[in-house]
Amino acid sequence: MSIKGKIDNIIDNKLFFGLVSVLMRVLLSSVFIIAGIGKISAYNATAEYMASMGVPAILLPLVILTELGGGVALLLGFQTRIVAILFFGFCIISGLIFHSGPDLQSQLMLMKNITMSGGFIALFLLGAGGFSLDNRKKP
Repeated sequence: MSIKGKIDNIIDNKLFFGLVSVLMRVLLSSVFIIAGIGKISAYNATAEYMASMGVPAILLPLVILTELGGGVALLLGFQTRIVAILFFGFCIISGLIFHSGPDLQSQLMLMKNITMSGGFIALFLLGAGGFSLDNRKKP
């Protein structure tokens, strides 16, 4: 059997696909859940930073809701394709606003956002996969 055939057999295994789908959602959602909690913990400092970058601080509750709520929805596999496309846009927009400086750190953070947006395109195409609220059995 060819390597491609072996890989196809592994991917076609429902248990394997389900577990990898969970891992994919955990990895993509964790940064947003942690960031949302961090913004709550440092609410005033985050609001000031946003304002210093030209983003009205009044949008901070929406950002927290997006990161924390969207992160949890993604983790659970709830409305995954919608959340994935929203996070795709969020990554691009927030990367350009907050990480477009000329220094190496800013450029690395921008590339992190762009890279994550690629992961969200894949998640949009694949859907939540196994062990998700999107794919739970209907009675």
